[in-house]
This record gives sequence, structure tokens and C-alpha cells, in this order.
Amino acid sequence: MTSEGPQVIGSRDNAFLKELRRLAQDSSAYRKQGRVWLEGDHLCRAALQRGMQPSHAVFQSSYWDASGHDWAGAGGKAVVIDDALFATVSGLESPARMGFVLPLPPRAGLQPDAPTVVLDGLQDAGNVGTILRSAGAFGFRQVVAIKGTAALWSPKVLRAGMGAHFGLHLIEGVEPDALAALAVPLLATSSHQGEFLHAARLPWPCAWVFGHEGQGVGAALAARASRFVRIVQPGGEESLNVGAAAAICLHASAAAAAGAASRG
Repeated sequence: MTSEGPQVIGSRDNAFLKELRRLAQDSSAYRKQGRVWLEGDHLCRAALQRGMQPSHAVFQSSYWDASGHDWAGAGGKAVVIDDALFATVSGLESPARMGFVLPLPPRAGLQPDAPTVVLDGLQDAGNVGTILRSAGAFGFRQVVAIKGTAALWSPKVLRAGMGAHFGLHLIEGVEPDALAALAVPLLATSSHQGEFLHAARLPWPCAWVFGHEGQGVGAALAARASRFVRIVQPGGEESLNVGAAAAICLHASAAAAAGAASRG
């Protein structure tokens, strides 16, 4: 944080506080403001570990008094907000006691050869954040969100992602035709067609597309898929949660790539 003293906010009508409420409670406000809100020390530390620097480090007043010195190297302008007012910012039932405001990363270009996850119209923020975590864990460094997918940098997706955002190449608001630039095969999940995942020879690198929670992969992306793959479900359920399905598929790809590498 800067060496000068913190900005102290004690008024509900403060302009910065109003903008902070919008960032925390409106899933698309980050697009208008060009910045994102990270709530809680876990997300903030994850951002710092990836070299991100906040424009503002925001603290509940009592937390600042007790622990503000712990964040001396965070960078950005320190802002201290009255405890009762800080609680009006959060969209959580149990608000965290601090957070960062980060500049929204500039819009990235598509990397044609990168292992990629494509999100086709997913609506649930928890599913989207979970898939981002799986993508990062299993070596898929690029995530492309087709237009109509839940906002990647919304507070709910950020919380569900648990810091995965900061290690990924994220592109959102993409039209299906833009995927023509991908130079890796596109694999689509299906509950009723294609080879079973456990028996498939999976290419690496590749792109996996995961579709809407109810409707699945849309027709435009299904037409672009080079292969369909399904997951064996001996228990007889009709389908899996898309976050669970994504974790299974991405792990299978990572395991296949590791096995191929070990065989030389």
C-alpha cells in the first residue's frame, strides 16, 4: 500500500462506496467500471501470488486496526470503511473483512494452440467458477466463454474460482464463429452419443466444450466438434452436473497427456 495514510470512509453517500457496492452486488458492473472486486483474504492473497496489484485495498475499520499492517506490501491505495458501512458492500451472508479492487485485465486474443476450455451458455456462477478451478488444475490455461455465459469476473464466479482466474487466459463474450481460429481439436460432451471417455484416445492439446446446464452444447458448437465423448454412468443417472463432468473430462485429458509424455 502507499505510504500515505488510508482514506477513511464514514458516509453511506461516499461516491467510492457506491461504486464498490455495484461491483460487489451487480454481476456485470465490472464491465462498466473496468475493475473487479475481490472479497476476502484468500482471493486477495491468490491475486498477489500471481503478481496482480490492486488499485485499492479496502478494509473494515476494526480489521484495519488489528491487521492492516499484515497487508503493508499489497500495493494500491488503502481505504478504511466504517464496520457497519462495510457490511452494506458485500453480497455475502457473512461478509469478509477486507478486499481488493483490481483493474480488469485487458481483453485477450485467442491463442490457437493452447489447451482450451469452451463454456457454451453456462448460467450458474458456481459451475463456471468450479470449471475454472479444474481448468487451471489440469493444465487448460485458456478459457473461452461464448456470449451468453455467466460473467467470468463477477463476484460469484470469482469466489467459486478460488483464485484460478489469475493463472488463466480468459476470453469472454465470444461468438461461436470465433472458434474457427482454434488449431486444436474440439471435443464435446454428450449424454447419449460418442465414445466412452475411459476408452477414448484423447488428443493433446485439445479444446473441451461444456454446455448449458439444461440444454447442453448448442447446435453451433456441436457442429464444430471433431468428436463427442460420454462418461460411463453405471448408476443410471440421466446426466452429471456440468462442473463434475468437466472435472472428469479435463482430468482424463491431463492423465492421457502425462502418460504419453512418460512413454516418450
